[in-house]
Amino acid sequence: MTGAATERSEGFTGFPDSGLATAVPNLFFSRVMPEISDPAELVVSAYFFFAAQLHKRRPHYVSREELAADRTLIRALANLTGKSAAASGADHGALSRGLDLAVKRGTLIRALSGETSDGSAGDVYAVNNPSNYRALESLPEVRLREPLPPAPGEAAPNIFALYEENIGSITPLIAEELKDAEQRYPAQWLREAVREAVELNKRSWRYVASILRRWETEGPSYEKSERDPQIEWLERRFREGKKRPSGSRS
Repeated sequence: MTGAATERSEGFTGFPDSGLATAVPNLFFSRVMPEISDPAELVVSAYFFFAAQLHKRRPHYVSREELAADRTLIRALANLTGKSAAASGADHGALSRGLDLAVKRGTLIRALSGETSDGSAGDVYAVNNPSNYRALESLPEVRLREPLPPAPGEAAPNIFALYEENIGSITPLIAEELKDAEQRYPAQWLREAVREAVELNKRSWRYVASILRRWETEGPSYEKSERDPQIEWLERRFREGKKRPSGSRS
């Protein structure tokens, strides 16, 4: 049996078996990327995860000045407009558009900082997550440009985040079922159903959906009624008494 024919590009020679990698949240691919229609936003958003992790500062924020000086990013944006890499340095319209769209969508957060090369105030950006919000708020030289959403650190994760964090990757078919479930069931039902599936090691949407359908007819099982603590104490003593060997004394 002959092996499959392989074809190699004459330019890029391929990735090594091991090497440095950039961490990108799964939700970027399942929720954000499918909604992006402007190539500039896609390039800026995807590249930002790499650029932010290059900096040692905490949080990993990047200034607009630093992004504009990043030759790799500017070259990629120049390819979108058909301009040469040499001419692209004077035209950062695609960078501005990509950043504005990423902030508007919620991929990035934007703040105003005094840390520019000439000492003037300029925009800085960070990945939109609760820890970056808190970290940027604590820096005296940084002021957030956009008002914060209410309690981002305490907001309950949506069904897509719950699924990816506890079950697995989201396929287009699963995504449609998750959307339907989010509209049909209370958020607490979704959280508790996923939790129950994980505890039973039944990590599949089919099992979670079966729990939700059962709760529709029987009511959620996690809602336990309060019991008299004296009754529980008597029941426990009764069970312990049954386990004792005959003839033993208290």
